[in-house]
Amino acid sequence: MFSGFMTNAWIIASIVAVVAGVVGFFVVLRGNAFEAHALPLGSFPGAAAATLLGIDSVIGLAVFAALGVLGINRLGRRGKQSVGTALSLVFLLGLGALFFSFTGAYAPAIYSFLFGEVLGTSSSQILPLAVLGALAIAAIAILYRPLLLDSLSPELVEASGVRSSRMEILFLLVLALATVMSLPVVGALLVFSLMVGPPAAARSFTNRPLIAVLLAVSFALLTVWIALALSYLSDWPVGFFVGSLGAVSYGLGRGWSSWRSSRKSTSRIHEPSPNP
Repeated sequence: MFSGFMTNAWIIASIVAVVAGVVGFFVVLRGNAFEAHALPLGSFPGAAAATLLGIDSVIGLAVFAALGVLGINRLGRRGKQSVGTALSLVFLLGLGALFFSFTGAYAPAIYSFLFGEVLGTSSSQILPLAVLGALAIAAIAILYRPLLLDSLSPELVEASGVRSSRMEILFLLVLALATVMSLPVVGALLVFSLMVGPPAAARSFTNRPLIAVLLAVSFALLTVWIALALSYLSDWPVGFFVGSLGAVSYGLGRGWSSWRSSRKSTSRIHEPSPNP
């Protein structure tokens, strides 16, 4: 389980999980779950076009991710973000399928970019992935305070002299960077699972931002580690376990939040009333 190709899988999946946990905290806090879903899928035709042209797929991913950021930001200003993004997403998925149909490996390529091939990664991918991951985390660290303030109260960040629209596009660019580094490893669909499930669970356990970030990273790491172990033992796809565990972590977080709320309500009911 810890030798040969599995060693690369453990290292690379851990890097992706850390980045997904950090960036995913703000995805959940800002309500950008739809964008976190749209950017990986919208970048899918970029990888397909790069494969068709015989160039590095990361180039195609980066180009289409940047275009996706501009498109989402522009549609958001017009108040048509959800509808416009959804329609664009359908078109881009179809375009990606068309590009891949012109290649000689249609089915494997589609599977790889939608669900990833973490068990097929090589040691040469570790350093580039680590560099891109470090850049994404560094960007979040630099933007942390204004980004947190903008996520909780856009009016306050505007009053401090920072435009909320600028923070939105900067965060979307960080999200695009995380997408570009993660998609070739875990696939477009599982990027979304890691960026939403564990961070949403973390938010249910605490309201303190830094602790929530650490919990999100911890839950994401546990998700990929358990998924890799179960995949190795069962020979089932890693993607199935990542998606399932992401949903389970969210369910546990919601359950904990509901139990805590009901306990507080019960304690208030049983509190002795003050003497008149």
